Amino acid sequence: MELTPGKKIYFLSDFHLGAPNAVESRKREEHIVQFLKNAQKDAAAIFIVGDIFDFWFEYKTVVPKGFIRILGCLAEISDAGIPLHIFTGNHDLWMQDYLTSELNAKVYFEPQLFTLGNKQFYIGHGDGLGPGDYGYKRLKKVFANPVCQWLFRWLHPDAGIQLANYFSAKSRAKTGTADEIFLGEDKEWLIIYAKQMAEKMDVDFFIFGHRHFAIDYVINEKTRYINLGDWIKLNTYGVFDGHSMQLLKWES
Repeated sequence: MELTPGKKIYFLSDFHLGAPNAVESRKREEHIVQFLKNAQKDAAAIFIVGDIFDFWFEYKTVVPKGFIRILGCLAEISDAGIPLHIFTGNHDLWMQDYLTSELNAKVYFEPQLFTLGNKQFYIGHGDGLGPGDYGYKRLKKVFANPVCQWLFRWLHPDAGIQLANYFSAKSRAKTGTADEIFLGEDKEWLIIYAKQMAEKMDVDFFIFGHRHFAIDYVINEKTRYINLGDWIKLNTYGVFDGHSMQLLKWES
């Protein structure tokens, strides 16, 4: 993708809409929509790097109720000809084709390499990458299994979505603020992963979400790892103008 002068590419992640309750989620959704409408003015593309929703599952003819403001805003952006790139996260990995058919968005289930301007970007949500966390990696294989998804789809949507929201809330309570704390470069698995990948491939920027803190970390003289933070507390995002990549905070 070549950028015309004055155009920018935006990156953001971890909205977790639906959590912790409808009132707080609505406030956060309105704030994100304000940002997106502002970004639309000069956006060449928008990348949403996982966990738009705290839970999402697509039945054949049913999708979760709510989120009309964010979906309407994304539809407006897409209708304006701005490409949307959406990655699944660990909370909304059960996406199928709804956002593709309704928003003309490209949906990715694994990290992808992009050439943007003259830079190489390796982009993904970040869950399940790097060393450790074997319990989650096994669980993700179960969740991603088509047979397991087919079986879940047999639950009535009212029961299935209520059950999934319950376990999502339990998972957040168990994790607490752990995702917000930087563990140090020798323990941050995404830094370890980026260092390993940088030895195998030519990458300028590793762009991830998942860890709910914002960081711009130098991997080597050429490569940086950027974690986008979240929109629960931080309201941080990345922006690339064709020359430089910045990690910024949105102040409405």
